[in-house]
Amino acid sequence: MNTDTKRRVFLKGSLAAGTVAVAAGAGLLAPQAVLAAWPEKAFTAKSSEDALSGAFGSAASETSEQIKIKAPDIAENGAVVPVTITSDIAGIETIALLSTANNAPLVALFNMGQGAAADVSTRIKMGKTGDVVAVVKAGGKMLSNRKSVKVTIGGCGG
Repeated sequence: MNTDTKRRVFLKGSLAAGTVAVAAGAGLLAPQAVLAAWPEKAFTAKSSEDALSGAFGSAASETSEQIKIKAPDIAENGAVVPVTITSDIAGIETIALLSTANNAPLVALFNMGQGAAADVSTRIKMGKTGDVVAVVKAGGKMLSNRKSVKVTIGGCGG
């Protein structure tokens, strides 16, 4: 590739990136469809029951040992608590992750695709010692499990 060709490719790329940046800055590329589906009431709820009602329409769930929560028994720093949720329950549609001691308990909501393996990992913030709760919606039923995590240094300014 000679110098003129390299320069043309660079200029085309720069022009395209500049156009996308201007469109995004003007709000023309805002992900409005995604934001419209965001369950705001669930994420701003102050109790676990209200959060689950906002996300699923109901807070009632049965305890299930088929939902596995991997989290430390003692979190050295509540600002970064690693959590993994796995399950072999068939037909999982949604997984909700809550931290009961947080001011806003709903931490994450994972919408699973059809046939997807129920195996999600993230790092959450825990303000103080409490339970990490995983709620799974599968086949019209809500199932849950919980694990207690002791926080030694507050992750939410504590």
